[in-house]
Amino acid sequence: MVMAYDGAVQRLIDAFAALPGIGPKGAQRIAFYLMSTSGDESTRLIDAISDVQEHVTFCEICGNVCEHSPCAICEDQRRDHSVICVVEEPKDVMSVERTREYRGLYHVLGGAINPMANVGPSDLRIAQLLQRLHGDEVQEIIVALNPNIEGEATTAYLSRLISPLGVKVTRLASGLPVGADLEYADEITLSRALAGRQEVS
Repeated sequence: MVMAYDGAVQRLIDAFAALPGIGPKGAQRIAFYLMSTSGDESTRLIDAISDVQEHVTFCEICGNVCEHSPCAICEDQRRDHSVICVVEEPKDVMSVERTREYRGLYHVLGGAINPMANVGPSDLRIAQLLQRLHGDEVQEIIVALNPNIEGEATTAYLSRLISPLGVKVTRLASGLPVGADLEYADEITLSRALAGRQEVS
């Protein structure tokens, strides 16, 4: 029989283990680290989580995380409002921003089309993206989705929807390995991919 820790300790380990990217051993290390630190460190963690739950929301325009909607990027008049970079998740916005090469706007889909996980186009923020294309301001959509099967399917779907509207649809150039996530791409690779983006046919 597998031994478990007493109540509160096991619940803490289980809570960390439920987070993405943290396995049982990592969860146990984090739990024991927190138990061995001062109460101040635990309090800071609790306060940070509470602050996120209380103050953080999603931008009503682009879907990025922010404390005030619309977000600072959408409200920045110095940015190029004729270009929208479409990404899967809010963390991808920061990946592109770190390159310091892109000065347009963003649109966060909230995932990618994935029939195996029952995620279809209606589950993503595609309708909101199409609403942003009314008028003549937006001239180009850069599709910056993860280069995997789901990302490719979503890119093809978006291209079929957007191209007839007279808006140019481009994608990031090669340099991003197939199957990799934008989150883990370094700034140079992403910069080159942005600079060499190609029109989606």
